[in-house]
Amino acid sequence: MTPVVPGWLHRAADSHPDRPAVETPGGGLTYGELADASRVALPAGERVAIALPAGVDFAVALHACLRSGAIAVPVDLRLAPAERARVCAGAALVIDQPLRSGGLADRVARGPVLDPGHDLQATAAVIHTSGTSGRPKAIELTYGNWLWSALGSATAIGLDPAERWLCTLPLAHVGGLSILIRSAIYGTTAVVHRRFDTEAVLRALTDDRITVVSLVPTTLARLLDAGLESPPALRCALIGGAPASPALLERARAAGVVAVQTYGLTEACSQVTTQIPGDVGTDAGLPLFCSRVRIHAGEIEVAGPTVAPAGAQTAQAGWLATGDLGELVDGRLRVTGRRSELIVSGGENIAPAEVEDAVCGHAAVAEAAAVGYPHAEWGEAVRVFVVLEPDGRVTDDELRAHCAGRLAGFKVPKEFVRVDALPRTPSGKLARRELRDPDGRRRD
Repeated sequence: MTPVVPGWLHRAADSHPDRPAVETPGGGLTYGELADASRVALPAGERVAIALPAGVDFAVALHACLRSGAIAVPVDLRLAPAERARVCAGAALVIDQPLRSGGLADRVARGPVLDPGHDLQATAAVIHTSGTSGRPKAIELTYGNWLWSALGSATAIGLDPAERWLCTLPLAHVGGLSILIRSAIYGTTAVVHRRFDTEAVLRALTDDRITVVSLVPTTLARLLDAGLESPPALRCALIGGAPASPALLERARAAGVVAVQTYGLTEACSQVTTQIPGDVGTDAGLPLFCSRVRIHAGEIEVAGPTVAPAGAQTAQAGWLATGDLGELVDGRLRVTGRRSELIVSGGENIAPAEVEDAVCGHAAVAEAAAVGYPHAEWGEAVRVFVVLEPDGRVTDDELRAHCAGRLAGFKVPKEFVRVDALPRTPSGKLARRELRDPDGRRRD
């Protein structure tokens, strides 16, 4: 028998019609208003691309898809035309104008939507990965994946009935879209910014009663640099996309910000492991109650109901190989890097994250990225791209000495390259493939 649950938006609108569902700096909608605005019949079972900026109109289009049984395909508007065309390929409809404006009246039907409920085995959305290790992949995520992910997140960090979750991540990626969907499941408020702007986010955390915010290490650092301190309503900042350095986590604690590290991936519908708020460790926390994690030959593997059907089908004995390297210590996950990014020097394996943590421990360093480069004697050696603090001053020899006190000799970087910024994907992950050698050649 196919498992079906009541429609999430329909249930939230019935229970809390006057509660804010989506807020943006330019306005918002209550659950009752969002239910009315999304009463649009879209082609059930067909892919519908949503090519709209993050905000109220995106939320309306998303929920119109979910209520109609159409498959939502969020489109990152920053993509080049050819890339956008690949994402939209196969879509029965591309929503590139607000549904509320009536501009798509010739392509969609406005009328009664029965809200028959959500078939947990049906595909709800197709998310394209950020492409850190190659061309982005299209991942089909079911209603069941999203529901289990929302329940797992709530049990990990708790759930405030008055939750106001600030989303500064792209809605075309799983970390951002999950905030909109899980807020509807909870019947709480998603506060959506079109993009990350340090001053706008700082004001929101200070003045808008934000209880949870999703950030990446880089954006957390920018907020701390801008003076973020003891935001009045914030109970935790969820930090994902990459491991945060111990130095950054200590800065956050000193500023009265509860930084909660999390590890996840698109194929597992966002979060897989998450720290308990208040935990002072530098790991990525315990698995969600509905997820299982193991380390096989150094690689992180995941199983459970949040894993996308395609991932579950290709998994060996039910375990999805993530391509990420890590270790479990007292049940808590520590992520050390990507298998494809492992540096092999003189036959020794070196995890870039370990080197980066050591380099970032120097007071003059804001960010660092370690890569391997061809070396005549060792096969590969470690090169580190370094972003200094605004007033940071340090020589290569000083950095090398600093690392020598924290790393085995074969892990100490042979070269340091100063850069103004590290390349990142739209979701904030380090785009290691885009790092260039000093002479301008791509590393790969």
